[in-house]
Amino acid sequence: MKIGIICGRERTFPEAFIERVNSTNAHGIRAEMVRLGGTRMNEVVPYRVIVDRMSHEVPYYRLFLKKAAVDGVIVVNNPFWWAADDKFFECVLAQKLGIAVPRSVILPNRAYDADVIGESLRNLVDPVPWDEAVAYTGLPAVLKPAIGGGNKNISIVSSIQELKDAWERSGSLMMMLQEKIEYENYVRCWCLGRKYVYVSRYSHYLPREERYRDDYEGISPELHDRIVQDVLTLNRALGYDMNTVEIAIRDGITYAIDFLNPAPDMDLHSIREPRFSWVVEHMAKVAIELAIGELAPATQVSEQLMPSTPGVAAR
Repeated sequence: MKIGIICGRERTFPEAFIERVNSTNAHGIRAEMVRLGGTRMNEVVPYRVIVDRMSHEVPYYRLFLKKAAVDGVIVVNNPFWWAADDKFFECVLAQKLGIAVPRSVILPNRAYDADVIGESLRNLVDPVPWDEAVAYTGLPAVLKPAIGGGNKNISIVSSIQELKDAWERSGSLMMMLQEKIEYENYVRCWCLGRKYVYVSRYSHYLPREERYRDDYEGISPELHDRIVQDVLTLNRALGYDMNTVEIAIRDGITYAIDFLNPAPDMDLHSIREPRFSWVVEHMAKVAIELAIGELAPATQVSEQLMPSTPGVAAR
């Protein structure tokens, strides 16, 4: 059996992952880089598991992985689900799961890349009812893209005029307005295999190599356990076997802030030790468990989260 990995410019994690899988000598499993050069419909994909670190940037990889998944290959993470995620949906899902999230409003696009004319937008209220949005989220608030990551194109707005100005600059990006959580503590958590969780204190505002800390000042054991449980709940509902979850803590309440990161940072130079060794060890363990059937492949958004419409049978 073979385990493949698709990656981009990152080097420390993929190489360490392949070495770790191969060093286990488990069940004759070997890991390697996936090599692609055009994919036929009838081509046999020679992997039991593929770990995907790059299809969000290379469309050809995504289409190949969909073919692989249809053929029965276990892809981490599921390419069909990954293609459908957005930050507004993550908030709706978390709320449905009973996990606190910032109050959020998805906004109409300022502009469109596609051939969209005025008549295409007859369902939209014009102008956007900014007063209603701000009354819901409060001010200051955060305006950020609903799709994508990397902490790009984010604005903190303290008035309706600032919100309008930031929205005007957003172009064709799909933007979301979100309550700004003034937190006492902030953590980023890796969740692998829907069962292994590593919690690290985290700050977006420090230099990249200084953002992660392993002390838990201000985080009690009980709060730590609640964070772990929230992380597991979210990832089991999403069906992600590789993800990071960011959680803000305010007045003892955990708020899920960002948790659709299916190709999370695993680079040695940014996450540093001991986190790097942990993600390498546990990602290798998850891939092997999936390959031998010890860990069942994930399903996404369980039926109990999708109540049937009256008169329509649940499937």
